[in-house]
Amino acid sequence: MDIKGLDYNTQREKLIMPEYGREVQKMVEHAISLPTKQERNKCARTIVKLMETKMPQLRGSADFEQTLWDHLYLMSGRQLDIDWPYDVSEAEKIHSKPQAIPLPQNKIRQRHYGKLMEELFEKLKQMAPGPERDELVRQAANQMKRDLVTWGHGSMDNEKVADDLARYTDGVIQLDLSTFKFEKVSAPTTETGKSKKKKK
Repeated sequence: MDIKGLDYNTQREKLIMPEYGREVQKMVEHAISLPTKQERNKCARTIVKLMETKMPQLRGSADFEQTLWDHLYLMSGRQLDIDWPYDVSEAEKIHSKPQAIPLPQNKIRQRHYGKLMEELFEKLKQMAPGPERDELVRQAANQMKRDLVTWGHGSMDNEKVADDLARYTDGVIQLDLSTFKFEKVSAPTTETGKSKKKKK
C-alpha cells in the first residue's frame, strides 16, 4: 500500500552505518558539501561528539576516538576533505569479513570417540611397551568408557572398550579385563529422570 506523504525506511537509501541513524548520515553529507575546509573541520568535530553519545559502549576501548573517526570516514564515502586527527587509511578493515576457519578434512571413524582419541590410538600403536604406555592405555580406556556412556546411548560395556581399543590400535593394545580396573563412571542423568520437588 502506497500512502502519499509517508516515507518508509525501505524506500530510502541504505545507511552505511545504521547504528548512528539517518540524521547523523545527513549531517555527514552536509559536512561534505561545506565550501571551506575550516567549516568542514568544525562540522566533523561536532558530528564525532554526537556519534560518541550514540555509541557510549565504545568509551571502554582504548582507541574509541580512532574508531569514531574511522566510522565518520566510512559514512562520508571517503569524500570528506578535512584535516583528519587520526590515520583513517585502515578504516576499511572494519567492514571486511573475517576469513573462514578451515574445518578438519579427515573423516572420523567413530564420532563418539572424537578426533583426539583417534590421534591417541595412533600414538599408542607407535609406543614401546612400558609404564608410560600402560598409563596412557589406562587413561584412554577410561576416557573411551566415559565417551560411550555419554554418546553411545548409555552403553557401559567394558568388553566393547577392550574390543574397540584393540581394533583401533590394529591389535597392538590388548586390554586384559581380568586384571584391568576401570574408574567408576556414572550414567548421565536426564531432566526426565530427576525427581521434581513440589513447590510449596
